Amino acid sequence: MTTTSVPGELPGSTMTDEAYGALRASAALWVGTSVLITNQFGQVLVQHVDYLDTCLLPGGAVDQGESPAHAAARELGEELGITAAPNQGLAVDWVAAGSTSAPAAMRFPGELLHVFDGGVWDDDRIGEIRLPPSEFTAVEFVEPARLPELLSPADARRALSALRARINSAGTTLLENGQPIAPGVLDRLGVLRTARPAYRYPWHPGPAPHDLTVTQVWGWLFTPDGRVLVLLEPDTAVAILPGGTPEEQDHDDPVATLRRETEEEAGARIINPLVLGHVTDPAAQRGYLRYAAALTEIGPAQPDPATGHTYTRILATPEQAAELFDWGPATATRRGPPGPPTTRSPPGHPPARHRTHRPHCLVVRPLPLSPTFPRNP
Repeated sequence: MTTTSVPGELPGSTMTDEAYGALRASAALWVGTSVLITNQFGQVLVQHVDYLDTCLLPGGAVDQGESPAHAAARELGEELGITAAPNQGLAVDWVAAGSTSAPAAMRFPGELLHVFDGGVWDDDRIGEIRLPPSEFTAVEFVEPARLPELLSPADARRALSALRARINSAGTTLLENGQPIAPGVLDRLGVLRTARPAYRYPWHPGPAPHDLTVTQVWGWLFTPDGRVLVLLEPDTAVAILPGGTPEEQDHDDPVATLRRETEEEAGARIINPLVLGHVTDPAAQRGYLRYAAALTEIGPAQPDPATGHTYTRILATPEQAAELFDWGPATATRRGPPGPPTTRSPPGHPPARHRTHRPHCLVVRPLPLSPTFPRNP
């Protein structure tokens, strides 16, 4: 026989089904969904609406008896006129009752908000967007760093956390009020909170012509498992590839520039540099060379003599690294040697020191990533 519980009593064998149901109903939360969509430049789709001063990601409330994934697909159809079925979760955010400016009349109890990956849309897909006759006034693709100025603070935190989770490729991240409860390196450093420098210049395979002034030499520097070394600015978390400006001591040798800059900026050494090509800035008649090389050693981080910065060094797949840059639509040529991995794992910190016995390996392999280099037998 069961007895009715008194207020404040914990559920147990003495609680009736009716009382237990009432207790659970009193703790009920709203359920919502949103969809993160980017274009080929890594910019995020936001919607302008006629009832808010801020923008929104596509999405909305989950109806009674509806799954979050079904709600996401329904909202894409209603808001953008697009038929799609997002099935990859990026984040689940627990939104506290008192964390929003919802009117008191709403009696907002808190919310579980599911963020789905809407993928990368090309121009043809974007051209299919059809807005409804009311409520939505425009859509826009914006730099991730602009999200805090366009979205509400909570929505911006959630969107950036979801975007980092997509780059991180470690599965769905759990958030509390937009912040990861187990932040990764991209979250801790605030990657993408600062605008990415834009280098949307024409790509040319092979060495630069002799009459072109080369002002920068950058390198895709590979570990044996196909990851590359990426540097993050300490104050802005802006991502760069190792490399820099030719100096007199380099004697007009771009490889010497790359070796010197790699050691100064990253405390790393390379062998077997291979020129991939160059991009040009037509307005300034400048060229930027891009190489690939094998990493042989990463030592302790030191301040860069040119800037005084001590960069945070991470290891990422070429695909992950490319998402941190604004180089235009991603292509195999711009990303480095072809052969994209089929699986990705979170970008990891390089160890304090490492040597490898296979420095010639430049093949991008579908291997899982870890915070350290693999040890060869």
